[in-house]
Amino acid sequence: MTTAYVDTFSGVSGDMLLGALVDAGLPLEELQGALDTLGVQGLRLISTAERRNSIGATRVMVNYPPQHEHRHLKHIVSLIEAGSLPEEVKGRAVDVFLRLAEAEAQIHRIDPQRVHFHEVGAADAIADVVGTVFGFHHLGIEEILVGPVNVGAGLVRCEHGLLPAPAPATLALLAGWVCHSAGPVRELTTPTGAALLTTLGRQVESFPALRVRRVGYGAGGADTPGWPNVLRVVLGELVVTGSQGPRPDEAPKGQRSAPDEQGHEQRHDHNHPHRHQHQH
Repeated sequence: MTTAYVDTFSGVSGDMLLGALVDAGLPLEELQGALDTLGVQGLRLISTAERRNSIGATRVMVNYPPQHEHRHLKHIVSLIEAGSLPEEVKGRAVDVFLRLAEAEAQIHRIDPQRVHFHEVGAADAIADVVGTVFGFHHLGIEEILVGPVNVGAGLVRCEHGLLPAPAPATLALLAGWVCHSAGPVRELTTPTGAALLTTLGRQVESFPALRVRRVGYGAGGADTPGWPNVLRVVLGELVVTGSQGPRPDEAPKGQRSAPDEQGHEQRHDHNHPHRHQHQH
């Protein structure tokens, strides 16, 4: 059984998950093709090779033209269900949005069906959620484990003005999970990232006993000096503690460091505008 361990030492956001999955081997064209079936006009993914505190990582950004429609939960559910996607992907993506809407409704004390996914973030959230669910499915991941979640600190600016970081919806989504704050005084875990992990995965105390097959690093939008703002996703198989690993001359194939497979032998920085509501 293939397992993914999501290492949230610098928090998590939807675009960081997309970046880590692409870095771990998810073809960007397959991801774009899956999102194209949703019929969101002009939605395009851009992938760049970047570094965060000397760690090479992939950044995936969601680009889309200005939108004038306001999407509520029922609109997004209809959009997903009409897409040409595996039924499992549709179901899990809808589950994530239901959980996200319930958390937002709890904070604003309204009915979940009245939660408004504002026009700036709706396309981002759709791409992040559907893309991440599709990515785990495409890579054959059967179990998702998550370590303690770094939620950040300080204040975050959103549609409603300034809110404490982590945002109230993020904390609602992470109820029952082990969280902590370290590093930059900023938002490190977004509501979308929290909704994805708490819907799709389960938490473990520390790095599991895992035979590592591949590692992907997803870059966050913020490049804070001295801080590795990346999300690490480790793919492999769970093993019984104490099992013998491969000899030095039997290193598993498919590691992300192989330039002929991932094309990451040369990484450089790009400065592109970040269009997400929550820049992580």
